[in-house]
Amino acid sequence: MAFIRRSKGVLDQRRGQLFTKLARDITIAVREGGGGDPDMNFRLRLAVDKAKSNNMPSDSIQRAIDRGLGRSNEADLEEIYYEGYAPGGVALIIEAATDNRNRTSSDVRSTINKAGGNPGEPGSVAWMFDQKGLITIDLNDTNLDLDEVMLQAIDAGAEDVESSDGALEVYTEWTQLNAVRQALLDQGLPISGAEKMMRPRTLVQIDEKDALQVMRLMEKLEDLDDVQKVYSNLDINDELASKYE
Repeated sequence: MAFIRRSKGVLDQRRGQLFTKLARDITIAVREGGGGDPDMNFRLRLAVDKAKSNNMPSDSIQRAIDRGLGRSNEADLEEIYYEGYAPGGVALIIEAATDNRNRTSSDVRSTINKAGGNPGEPGSVAWMFDQKGLITIDLNDTNLDLDEVMLQAIDAGAEDVESSDGALEVYTEWTQLNAVRQALLDQGLPISGAEKMMRPRTLVQIDEKDALQVMRLMEKLEDLDDVQKVYSNLDINDELASKYE
């Protein structure tokens, strides 16, 4: 029972942290996407859909929208990207949503330094990544043919498709994400996610010890309160992922 209580505590903490990040996604989407109506603000639609899929309460979603509209007493959030290098020369882009730029910068830099990496200046690694849209299609428990779904995605305007662990990852130009997503929905495909992401132009392979260290650093960065997502150009294969777990 003690183990179960500890585990539940960790899960509740993770869920609380997840809801905080989802709320910040919504608030930033309102500010950056041009309003609080999901039907008129596609970025907000993505953020709200993601929040609902993670069982975030409706009143919490509305509070996040109100914050973006300036209707709350909470400080304004801004979206900031930090760059740097992890051990082994792996490039990192850290997406943050913060109401205190100095605090977030200090936390990010300290975390990277402690892990043996090097914080970078703006633009130091951004050229290695492209802003893309990512649509995930769930292929588990379906009778869908992988090759056929790939062709459907390409016909819908996808730039690239990759299969991974029972899912199909569909990459699009960020500006075309909504159109491709809607085309796939119209075909009845089971879309489990749609989001903005920074896709590395090329992946790097490093020795296992450094790779595991990079993955630990990425997890520590993602655990920071102000960090939304962490992107890298590390090539993480199935064997490496299983050893990390």
